[in-house]
Amino acid sequence: MADITAAAVKALRDRTDLPMMECKKALVAAEGDAEKAIEILKEQFKKIEDKRADNATEEGRIFFASRDDGSEAAMVEIQCESPPVATGEALKALGTAMATQLLNGPGADTPQELLGQTPEGSDDSLQRMYEDFVNKIREKTVVNRICRLPGPIGGYVHHDFKTGVMFQAKGEAKSPEILRDVAMHVAALQPTVCTPEDLDPVAVQEERDRLTEEARATGKPENIIDKIVDGRMKNFYVEQGVLAAQAFAKDDTKSVAKALSDAGLEAVSFCRWQVGGA
Repeated sequence: MADITAAAVKALRDRTDLPMMECKKALVAAEGDAEKAIEILKEQFKKIEDKRADNATEEGRIFFASRDDGSEAAMVEIQCESPPVATGEALKALGTAMATQLLNGPGADTPQELLGQTPEGSDDSLQRMYEDFVNKIREKTVVNRICRLPGPIGGYVHHDFKTGVMFQAKGEAKSPEILRDVAMHVAALQPTVCTPEDLDPVAVQEERDRLTEEARATGKPENIIDKIVDGRMKNFYVEQGVLAAQAFAKDDTKSVAKALSDAGLEAVSFCRWQVGGA
């Protein structure tokens, strides 16, 4: 049996950032070979994954990355077991690397596809970074979802990192800041759809027909009924959680649609994530 010195254990710990006892066990198994010990430590990922497979991942963090001109953005959600891990520097580094790669790389449709990529200038794939993270933290960790969208686009992650929004528009922005402002609005007011066209057309028509009959029953002239109904439909859209119809959080004297129009833009879509949500 090789003589495992305290200096060798400390050197391995400095390289892996893993507990001293784990480093010593790996060195013993590797008969003092540091490189072999590192491989042994990396192989522990599967054991940790299996052992904690049934643990709940109710904590986590959302990461956002975008191009400076707002032409494209990406968002990644990673779930874990505990708040200290969710707010720790290790998860921040992993999530930032993943969001940056999703934005700048070839793209990915699934977390697994993204994990298989290797960032430019790195010797390790994201999968290897992920496994090293799990080995170090010893918690179940799940890359829950990813998304990349073309612009004009703005994004916002709340200060607790648990709510993230990407808001997509079309047009030539006179004031790009409004894209982030609308993303913040979505985070706070939680609309359900982006525009009236996103609602169930059958439900919309039924409401329009109902309002039309009500207006006729009051004896209003036929030539103004459509205008009356159009006005009341705006309230219906607000009740249904239509983003474009809501009063803009930053200036409630105008709707989100009007605020965007004033900036040369039109709402297209948004995605709003809550850590652990569907």
